Amino acid sequence: ISATPIPSHRPPALVRAPSAAPPAPAPVEITIYRSEGTELVRESSVAPGVWINVVNPGPNEIAWLTETLDVEVDLLRAALDEEERPRIEVENGSTLIIVDVPALARDGSLDVYTTIPLGIVLAKGCVVTICLRADTVLQDFTSGRVKHFITSYRTRFVLQILHRSATRYLQYLRSIDKASHRIEQELQSSMKNRELIQLLKLEKSLVYFETSLKSNELVLEKLMRVENVRSFPEDRELLEDVIIENKQALEMANIYSNILSGTMDAFASIISNNLNIVMKVLTSVTIVMAIPTMVSSFFGMNVDLPLGGPWAFATIFGLAAAACAAAVLLLWRTRLL
Repeated sequence: ISATPIPSHRPPALVRAPSAAPPAPAPVEITIYRSEGTELVRESSVAPGVWINVVNPGPNEIAWLTETLDVEVDLLRAALDEEERPRIEVENGSTLIIVDVPALARDGSLDVYTTIPLGIVLAKGCVVTICLRADTVLQDFTSGRVKHFITSYRTRFVLQILHRSATRYLQYLRSIDKASHRIEQELQSSMKNRELIQLLKLEKSLVYFETSLKSNELVLEKLMRVENVRSFPEDRELLEDVIIENKQALEMANIYSNILSGTMDAFASIISNNLNIVMKVLTSVTIVMAIPTMVSSFFGMNVDLPLGGPWAFATIFGLAAAACAAAVLLLWRTRLL
């Protein structure tokens, strides 16, 4: 990345021969945007300074992008692998930046979170974003929730995407914290496995966040050494803000993960202790109930036994009751009941 810097803000215009055919229109699955003042307008063809947003492209879309932008197909397919690691790669004048962005998923009534790779390709004066899902940080740009970005200022636009991603991490981390507090309150009254499983899913989301934020941090450090970023003070300040937001999100993920792990261990110990108490009480009750059964068994034998006569039942019942009372008193004194 140090040998081949990211192209400057104002990309050179593409030189076309006078007799060259007009560019082929983009497939309907590919959306092309251009900034005009404060508005984001749709375009039908590729030109310098546009933003090409691609969501889960197929072979036809990949082939069209490869031919139109003259980039290696591997650069375009890299972001379509869910296991792809964040990195920066420069090849034949095109720059690929892959970062992990947070994504929301539903698991019943619980919001769980994961991370997916987002590929950003800088080629022929354009910014190409490739992702498997549409509901990512890029949706904030297309819906108008992010203001003051210009698609032709490619480096700054990329940094704004990274800044929005770090902000989305912080937002989801706060949601995870609120959900964990709610589940803890439910767990104190129910002590069921369902709440523990929900906490486990939230802890899994935090592990995903922590791993992705660490990998993104390496990418941001490499961007800090890019010549174009160092040449423009505004871009450098924006990148520093992104690095700070990313570190803050990483620290929050570590803290929440440790707290959630300790909470799960504590509630697991409480549930285990409650089970031991229940088993102890049931064992004591079983011992007490075994006494009248044993006495009745002795006097129910078909042989001659003492305590005969009209008061035999009352005498045997009283003997069994006294033995049960003595057993209960003994268990209570030894704190077994």
